[in-house]
Amino acid sequence: MKKLLPILIFSFFLQSCFSYKSISYNDIKNEKKQRFAVSKIDKTEIKGRLISIDENKMILEFNGENQTILKDEIYDLKLRNFSIFKAAGFGVVSYGALAIIALASFSL
Repeated sequence: MKKLLPILIFSFFLQSCFSYKSISYNDIKNEKKQRFAVSKIDKTEIKGRLISIDENKMILEFNGENQTILKDEIYDLKLRNFSIFKAAGFGVVSYGALAIIALASFSL
């Protein structure tokens, strides 16, 4: 039981409550704090926060570095969204699992 609890706590912090939604390049609003995952035609993927966008290119910032991506190079564009259902669902499942483990340890 003592070894299992830190593993469960650690997995809780690694759980992602975000999901990515595909979006069209023309539907992007120029809001500074949006986060994107861009798949390019050459099969590379770039994630980052939107710095600027115009009709031909977008600039994303990741780890202090700006990366310019041309509109013609984009294969797939995804916007990161917070998912309240993932956050709530994981919380319910993890606390339920902890309760089952605690009840099982008391019966032993």
